[in-house]
Amino acid sequence: MIPTTDRDIEEIHEFWFSSLDAIGLCSAEQHSRWFTADDKSDDFIRKRFGALVEDALSDDLSHWRDSDKGLVALVLLLDQFTRNIYRHTAQAFSGDEAALALANYALETGRCLELPTIHRVFLLLPLEHSEDLDLQDECVSQFLELERQYPDERVSRFAQFARAHRDVIAQFGRFPHRNHLLGRESTAAEQQYLQQHKGF
Repeated sequence: MIPTTDRDIEEIHEFWFSSLDAIGLCSAEQHSRWFTADDKSDDFIRKRFGALVEDALSDDLSHWRDSDKGLVALVLLLDQFTRNIYRHTAQAFSGDEAALALANYALETGRCLELPTIHRVFLLLPLEHSEDLDLQDECVSQFLELERQYPDERVSRFAQFARAHRDVIAQFGRFPHRNHLLGRESTAAEQQYLQQHKGF
């Protein structure tokens, strides 16, 4: 475990979100950082935040959830940065269970309702990454409500991806693109799907 400071939380926010606009969303430049595989970005995250990810996975940063920014930063470490620094390995999903617990906590307590829009988006992504259909349905419902509150094209795009994730789980009960990494054998239907879709 490394000593952590509020500055660590701030740096995570600065790197991932930068500045927010009037409705709590980020500039388009940030979107490519989030959802485009980039070796340079992965390497930066590994070097700057890798030790924090390890601490988060070891449950050594649970106190971060006491503040709103800390809660969001902790979910990012567990649900997003794992996917960067452990890309193309089973470890990419190693923080999903802990991130989901935090996301459910934020929803059940209502803490997420007072957060900036993009922070709420990333608190919902652990549900979107789940292979549980009930959680997927809840995720879509939450995104539709967010879209109702903020009728912005960027929010609509997030809601669209939530529905797409839910539809895969409704069809297969799991994300076929994870099968190889997790040592799962793909069914014939999944193999056909994998030939036609990039997946999640």
